[in-house]
Amino acid sequence: MGIGELLITAVVLSMDAFAVSVCKGLSMKKISMKNMCIVGLWFGSFQALMPALGYLLGSMFADVVNSVAHWIAFTLLAVIGLNMVKEAFSKEEDEADGSLAFKTMLMMAIATSIDAFAVGVSFAMLDVNIIAAVLFIGVVTFTLSAVGVKAGSIFGTKYNSKAQLAGGIVLVLLGVKIVLEHYGFWF
Repeated sequence: MGIGELLITAVVLSMDAFAVSVCKGLSMKKISMKNMCIVGLWFGSFQALMPALGYLLGSMFADVVNSVAHWIAFTLLAVIGLNMVKEAFSKEEDEADGSLAFKTMLMMAIATSIDAFAVGVSFAMLDVNIIAAVLFIGVVTFTLSAVGVKAGSIFGTKYNSKAQLAGGIVLVLLGVKIVLEHYGFWF
């Protein structure tokens, strides 16, 4: 997996965290650099931790499933991507909560990083430098989450569903690319 693909993956994985960060920004009375960094650290840390855990689990079973690894990676990415597309068209509104309390942030960080765990499992079956990938995903998510808090205070949720839709489509396309590369159809 090249740097461009890793960047796309990192941005796509951070879309849920970005969306929640925007909601945080909407619901906070006062936005400070400290608050932006707290949100960024929570989401960035979990987005880095989860693919590492997924990679470790996937590595344990990689030898067993190596012949179908491309299909597993495709399926995981497609399911995550299609779920993001579905959420983009959902009429349900996420409840805005400006709290930065430990319990609140822990639950949100876990909820927004479950897809990163699944991507980590697929990384175990691909040629990925997991340390670089995890650091990259964490830094990108930290940055976008911190910016999301500020953006939420400025722009609101106007672009939230569009970002989720784009992210979902990109994940599905990455899955298709993996299968095409396996069969030698990628240029």
